[in-house]
Amino acid sequence: MDTRKRKILLVEDDTALASVYRSRLELEGFDVCEANNGEDALSLAVSEHPDLILLDVMMPKISGFDVLDILRNTPETTNIRVIMLTALSQPKDKERAEQLGVDDYLVKSQVVIGDVVERVRYHLGMSK
Repeated sequence: MDTRKRKILLVEDDTALASVYRSRLELEGFDVCEANNGEDALSLAVSEHPDLILLDVMMPKISGFDVLDILRNTPETTNIRVIMLTALSQPKDKERAEQLGVDDYLVKSQVVIGDVVERVRYHLGMSK
């Protein structure tokens, strides 16, 4: 059985929200690294080899959509699971994310942290 900790890259520019997510994910047994902008997210994705990326859309420097696009077009990161966690609830935003190859798209106002953890587990093939 695979006992290593799964690594999550949390990309969120709201530091209060990021710390809430980090605490909960660590409590659930995940190894969490954090980026608060798109540039850092891209370099960490390559250097840290996370199992999954929780990606905010609206961030300084590079948007989550652009980060996703670059991840999918970079050989080292193309297969990393990506869940977008965003305030954008418009269908066109979700469609754009899906066209870029997102694994899941969650709207912050429509989910609680437990739902997010559940989706993370699901995409990593870890049932409860």
